[in-house]
Amino acid sequence: MRTPKSLFTALLCALALIVVPAGPARADNPIVQTVYTADPAPLVHNGRVYLYTGHDEDGSTWFTMKEWRAYSSTDMVNWTDHGSPMSVATFSWAKADAWAGQVVERNGKFYWYVPVTARASGRMAIGVGVSTSPTGPFTDALGRPLVENGEIDPSVFIDTDGQAYLYWGNPNLWYVRLNTDMISYTGGVNQIPLTTAGFGTRTGDANRPTLYEEGPWVYKRNGLYYNVFAAKCCSEFIAYSTAPSPTGPWTYRGTIMPTQGSSFTNHAGIIDYNGGSYFFYHNGALPGGGGFTRSVAVEKFTYNADGSIPQITMTTAGAPQNGTLDPYTRQEAETIAWSSGVETERASGGGMNVGFVENGDYIKVKGVAFGSGAATFTTRVASAAAGGRMELRVGSPTGTLAGTCGVSGTGGWQTWTTVSCPVGGLTGTQDLYLRFTGGSGYLFNVDWWQFARAG
Repeated sequence: MRTPKSLFTALLCALALIVVPAGPARADNPIVQTVYTADPAPLVHNGRVYLYTGHDEDGSTWFTMKEWRAYSSTDMVNWTDHGSPMSVATFSWAKADAWAGQVVERNGKFYWYVPVTARASGRMAIGVGVSTSPTGPFTDALGRPLVENGEIDPSVFIDTDGQAYLYWGNPNLWYVRLNTDMISYTGGVNQIPLTTAGFGTRTGDANRPTLYEEGPWVYKRNGLYYNVFAAKCCSEFIAYSTAPSPTGPWTYRGTIMPTQGSSFTNHAGIIDYNGGSYFFYHNGALPGGGGFTRSVAVEKFTYNADGSIPQITMTTAGAPQNGTLDPYTRQEAETIAWSSGVETERASGGGMNVGFVENGDYIKVKGVAFGSGAATFTTRVASAAAGGRMELRVGSPTGTLAGTCGVSGTGGWQTWTTVSCPVGGLTGTQDLYLRFTGGSGYLFNVDWWQFARAG
């Protein structure tokens, strides 16, 4: 038996006609629909964007988070799900709270700095996971906290001179100078003065005179240091300060993203990638979403001539596609621009597969470059039930039918076979929809797919 679909997926299915109408292709924010995600931390590595997030549990009424998730993309719209490469259980000394962290790369290793509740003290502490791959798995680099003072939201920045800094804090703001091993520090724990000149003026709270709340994101651009942070709970907005050095003095520069989005928290990450600048954040935009069931989204933006960041508004359109997707190379089924009903899970052969597929569910893959035309579609599938059909449609879930692949039972949800079917009418660059049809219950799993060119 397959486990029942999550509450989130059930809600998404029930509201699919509202969230994803038939007809023209819909918007693509939030960028993950299979689970709730929060606290985005993007990383550019070897020409690819890796996105690390928290995972809000379905139906949460608190920040109930047990694991972190990883995704990646080369075009900013089709995101590959890499599952959960790290969880609270990775740290034997931690007992709960897989909250907002960040990954950086140094000397061929990837370091994931995260806040968790320490078992011994019951306080929030910063742990470090390490891996030789951006998608993990990550292991505990220290076997204990790197720092522990009861505060959260670590952000790591490596300056152009090679010095690395770890920032964190709520209600205060702290930093340490990391050593080149990235798991130790020198110079002690330092507190950044939260002045109104540096972080803006908060009204109505004598205990917190500045706007700084939590979630620092520190980086450098054109010799100027930026500290982007969540401001003035609750509800939070995103603001920023700049400085001539990584330790200040900071000058408050204003609002980036005003309060909006059906979540009383927000959390930002900013990167430059392939000629563009991108602002990641979270909201409560998906069905069942809210302050404890959040979803990560992204917008493209352009810095002003003086280096200031313009105000950015949440959209359902998201970032424009940066490039196209090649259908003539193997594509993982869990590479998704938008989906309805499906979930992902660990595949027996490694990686992830799409599962829990029911009649009417679908996956959208955006900007697929078919060129002069495709002739055949091949996919890897498995089913412990009677199977079903995979319809290949263009432009929408009910768009022009380009082909249909039948899927029979294989004797198990991880008992894989390859099926192929002819296709027609697939030329140029199109949005492709894989629509699943069949009887009741779960139909089949999908591991990967690939087209062959005509001729």
